[in-house]
Amino acid sequence: MDASAGVDKPALARRFGRAAGQYDRYASLQQAVGRQLLTLIPAQSVGTALDLGCGTGFFLPNLQQLAQHLLALDLSEAMLQQARQRGRVQCLCGDAEALPLQAASVDLVFSSLAMQWASSPAKVLAQLHRVLRPGGHLVFTTLLAGSLSELATAWAAVDGAVHVNVYPDAHVWQTAAQQVGFAPLHWQSQRHRMEFASLPALLQSLKGIGASQVNGARSAGLGGRDRLRRLERSYERMRTALGLLPLTYEVCYGVLRR
Repeated sequence: MDASAGVDKPALARRFGRAAGQYDRYASLQQAVGRQLLTLIPAQSVGTALDLGCGTGFFLPNLQQLAQHLLALDLSEAMLQQARQRGRVQCLCGDAEALPLQAASVDLVFSSLAMQWASSPAKVLAQLHRVLRPGGHLVFTTLLAGSLSELATAWAAVDGAVHVNVYPDAHVWQTAAQQVGFAPLHWQSQRHRMEFASLPALLQSLKGIGASQVNGARSAGLGGRDRLRRLERSYERMRTALGLLPLTYEVCYGVLRR
């Protein structure tokens, strides 16, 4: 069973939809990771490119410079409304695990910090293998096991409920990619650490990008001021020498050829 199994896609779309208007304000990590991913795109112009899980379309202007025809797909229609303001792009509202695209119709898929919301790495990779033309490339990032570990540790001292998503290890993605027929060109795991002055600011950073969804189990939520105070006391033990609260993301960077 995949660690991310049990994704509630309608709830996920609603959460990201509510965050659409403010997403870019809180998405500093997502923007930094995506900019790094842009540098891994093979240096060639393409006919058709797809930004999978495009969100507000932050990277569409970069991708427009590479592709004659650019597609942007997201689960949230509210996110696509933001993306349409970025310029010349065909927007599709849909699920990455059931792509509304013909086989062998895309030359490049760019996807940054979106594929972790798939219920199955194998299923989403099989879809991407299907829609890519032979010789086409998938350039992606996704979150790995160990992400948000500080928050998970802090919550474990409060109760036994699930409050933080569990993501697959890198080898799960690598194995799935091999099984569906991709040729790996680049694999890299990288740790990104954010720091916050307070717990409310840290939690708002997650809420602000719509990432408070918990997969595979139903979150108990914050559940009142007392539990929030206990969470804060637990997290305070991890405050750094500079007086900040850390939040770590483990990120996989991958470039695969069809």
